[in-house]
Amino acid sequence: MKLNGDRLLGLFLFVLALAYGWGARQWPEPFGSHEAVGPDTFPVILAIAMAIASLALMLKPEPNNEWPTGTTLLEIGYAVIALFAYAMLMEPLGFIISTFFAVAFLAWRMGASPKPAAAIALGCGVGVFLLFNNLLDLPLPLGLLEIS
Repeated sequence: MKLNGDRLLGLFLFVLALAYGWGARQWPEPFGSHEAVGPDTFPVILAIAMAIASLALMLKPEPNNEWPTGTTLLEIGYAVIALFAYAMLMEPLGFIISTFFAVAFLAWRMGASPKPAAAIALGCGVGVFLLFNNLLDLPLPLGLLEIS
């Protein structure tokens, strides 16, 4: 079995999925809660999906794949920086505002003009917040939007 970029990435993502899933299972169960959906549900689902995808990368890699260079590598760097900033700003700014900025920036980098990117970002931020906070009963931080 020849080692190539897809297999290395798949191995890295598989180890990351295991660590992420294990970390999610370490969260204590909320007091008095015996519900099927808890704070670890969504992270565990993500870990399982990432493990399956990483196994697919390891078992059936793309032939003759090349690592990105130049502008493509720079765009990937922008996306990684945006996602790190998103994670760091989630608590102080809140879910809706941080999601708005992250989605708007990424949509703009993918070629959307600023107004449609902002509209999509606003819809994503508010829509996902309502989904998690109200329908799934998994509270997300409001940050600057919190009413004291």
